[in-house]
Amino acid sequence: MRIVQFVHPLSPNNSCVGVLQDNVVIDITHIAPTSLSVISGSVEEKLMQYLDTKPPGLNLQELELKAPVTGMDKVICIGMNYKDHCEEQGMPCPTEPVVFNKFPSCVVAPFADVPYPPTTEQLDWEVELVVVVGKEGYQIEEKDAYDYVFGYTVGHDISARDWQLKRNGGQWLIGKSMTAFAPIGPGIVSRDEIPDPHNLNLFCKVNGATKQDSSTKEMVFNVPQIIAWLSRFFPILPGDLIFTGTPPGVGVFKNPPEFLKKGDVVTCGIESIGEIRNKIV
Repeated sequence: MRIVQFVHPLSPNNSCVGVLQDNVVIDITHIAPTSLSVISGSVEEKLMQYLDTKPPGLNLQELELKAPVTGMDKVICIGMNYKDHCEEQGMPCPTEPVVFNKFPSCVVAPFADVPYPPTTEQLDWEVELVVVVGKEGYQIEEKDAYDYVFGYTVGHDISARDWQLKRNGGQWLIGKSMTAFAPIGPGIVSRDEIPDPHNLNLFCKVNGATKQDSSTKEMVFNVPQIIAWLSRFFPILPGDLIFTGTPPGVGVFKNPPEFLKKGDVVTCGIESIGEIRNKIV
């Protein structure tokens, strides 16, 4: 199942929820007013019964996609979680997950424009596999971790490197949490459609030129390990997002460094999930 949130041209002030099948979106807003209802499983029986009736759908090309989930409690991120990304920095792989966060208000639509912040001169790209939590859990064992995963989406972990790495006393929060620094989408692919999240190609292109091209098999800590680690310290809740790290090829570690500028278009994609595209404005 692929869950999207969208705006229909006939009701531009209302956000709708749909199931994406090929290029057709089945509107399920009357069953699930937000995608959190689907993610939490509270409408599963009604939803399956409705889909079994083979209802008509809407043309995807006529819809404006929004972020596939909003209203989450947390947006959690894992740093330095790809072996090849650690290598490009000349750094050893961490022995424990490096955890930071973004604000939920950073989350924007898969094709949203991203305003260039006036406070940075070093705007950078990062494609990431994002885990969408499906149910509440605390002190979760690795062997049970997948039970808490609803599905996966594509994330763009936009970063202001000067604020992340040079300023603010070494704290990453400001450099990771400026306006619109977390585009996600285009939809959420349920866990059953991706049996192995650790064997997916992921890439990032800037103005059509490939900058990142790797595989999730390069992760230092896999999804169950990340979930077990995080839940040692706080509960994870339905709709929470976990950005699982980025592969090599980010701008700050290129020689010479490369950074985004106004007018650049960044495309992030992951095998079996899809692509998102954001213009810097």
